Amino acid sequence: MTPTLVRQLRSHADSTPRVNLWARARDWSEIQERMLVPLYETVHERLEVGPATRLLGLRCGSGLALLMAATRGAAVTGVDSCPERLALARERLLPDPALSARARGRAARIVEGSPRDAADTQAPAYNLITAFDPIGCLAGDAEGLGDLLAEATPLAERGAAVVLAGWGPPERCATSSVLRVAAKLADPLRSASGWRPAGRDDLEEVAQRAGLRIDGSGRVSCPFGYADADSAARGLLSTGLFDAAIAATDQEQVGKELTEALHPYQRANGTVWMPNVFRYLIARLR
Repeated sequence: MTPTLVRQLRSHADSTPRVNLWARARDWSEIQERMLVPLYETVHERLEVGPATRLLGLRCGSGLALLMAATRGAAVTGVDSCPERLALARERLLPDPALSARARGRAARIVEGSPRDAADTQAPAYNLITAFDPIGCLAGDAEGLGDLLAEATPLAERGAAVVLAGWGPPERCATSSVLRVAAKLADPLRSASGWRPAGRDDLEEVAQRAGLRIDGSGRVSCPFGYADADSAARGLLSTGLFDAAIAATDQEQVGKELTEALHPYQRANGTVWMPNVFRYLIARLR
């Protein structure tokens, strides 16, 4: 399947008017985005991200992965179509100039729009492209990632690394049972964005269609841990994965059924803990 979950709003127009987009973006930044930190760290370590890295982050969200790369010395550019999340990314990556150079990282650009908008003829080509927004949860998400890569890869140098991420097998991802609630509620609309299990070779197929050479892969444990059920619901709703369900019913019903689905993962002290495994694929431009 896939968050970090993490399914982003594709465009402002795609969102339902019943959702407070600013509150959602803040919930994403403060609650949900950190769930994929083990994935970010693993990839940065494996690819030795540092001062020689010129990174283009696709669907960068509120910029946590970019910030982690920037603190390792990388020059980072983030692209996304969600203005609310990008506003938070700018707060993180374009801080007070009085901060030390190490705290700021070498350079940072935040671009609203598509990868094509991140082209900079005055700067060297990118040598790393990351797409940490995991696929394997929504029907059609692999095709959407392929479209992004078609725009992004011409901006990178030959041999540049491209990192794709996806959810692990449903039996290794406790959150998959919760996401089925969204699919069940959205079914009356027969929405194309319903939950689906991840395909074993989803990432490889995307890379091959993009003309990339596969150069390695791995799995990372990324448990979703929350202070309480309310935080868990807010975090999961911030991914956008429940939008079709909200449109088919209403936010109150979705919230109620989501809370019920979270109950098996709530501990005696009120915290919520859901073990998950995510995959990543490293490919290279030919």
